[in-house]
Amino acid sequence: MAFTVVDYAMPTAAAVLLIAVYSAANYAALLPSLAVLACHVTASVAYTMASSSRHPEQSMYDAASILISVLLILGAWGLGRAVRNRRLYTAELEDRARRLERANDVEVRAAIAEERSRIARELHDVVAHHVSVMTVQAAGARRSLHRDVERTADALQSIEETGRAALAEMRRVVGVLRTPDADSRETPQLATLTPQPGLADLTELADHMRAAGLPVRVEIEGEPGAVPVGVELAAYRVIQEALTNTIKHAGPSAATVQVRYLPTELHIQIDDDGNGVAAALESGRPGHGLLGMRERVALYGGTLAVGPRRGGGFEVRAKIPYENSGTV
Repeated sequence: MAFTVVDYAMPTAAAVLLIAVYSAANYAALLPSLAVLACHVTASVAYTMASSSRHPEQSMYDAASILISVLLILGAWGLGRAVRNRRLYTAELEDRARRLERANDVEVRAAIAEERSRIARELHDVVAHHVSVMTVQAAGARRSLHRDVERTADALQSIEETGRAALAEMRRVVGVLRTPDADSRETPQLATLTPQPGLADLTELADHMRAAGLPVRVEIEGEPGAVPVGVELAAYRVIQEALTNTIKHAGPSAATVQVRYLPTELHIQIDDDGNGVAAALESGRPGHGLLGMRERVALYGGTLAVGPRRGGGFEVRAKIPYENSGTV
């Protein structure tokens, strides 16, 4: 506009004008860049028309000069907007990639935490059960060492069998953690995985408990039907943990295991007539076993209730739905 007033033409003015339009289009928002575009188009047209009125001999070129000027300015503006949009699009893609990476890291950490919790439950169930049985049997063997040699020998044999079973269970759990490369370097015996226990193994579990000195009666109602493997494993672990707690805390007692198969639910109840676990719960410090039972049942949307019985003893009751659980 100043050049228009003084009627002065400088070749670099056109370059400065185009750079200003391009910069506004590239770095400013849409409305400010349009304002800059309108100002420069107006200035360019005004300069051309003012120059034409002062120099009539050049009037024949006015229309072409205006058209070229407007096209150059619009081209600079369009180029600046295209570069800006490309830059913003690339930045959005990079930001989205960073967000996805962070979300993936969170999911991986959550999966790792869940897997660690699952492994911890499995290890606790295996170690606590077998070690508790071995401890009770070892105590009985020590008391009868000099009075009943045959009974001591039977107890030691039972301890050996329990230890072997614990070792096999530990190998199974550790085998789940192996990578394929690690499995290929192990012996075939260690790499072989055994099936997870289920409610069909309750008889063997009850026999194991009886051998450890805990009389166990198993009552089953209804037909097993198509109970998912995961639900069976959860129920088996709850029963195993409850009987293990009875051996550790209840003192001389007997236990009853009731399993009821319903069309869409599995009900289990474990009762004993001892007096140990109730006192432990009243202290307000439930052990990892009870927490593990609650987590296993809650995983399938079930409920767990533990507490002392009327008239003495302790009971564990669980309801595990499996209508929509699917097979695991």
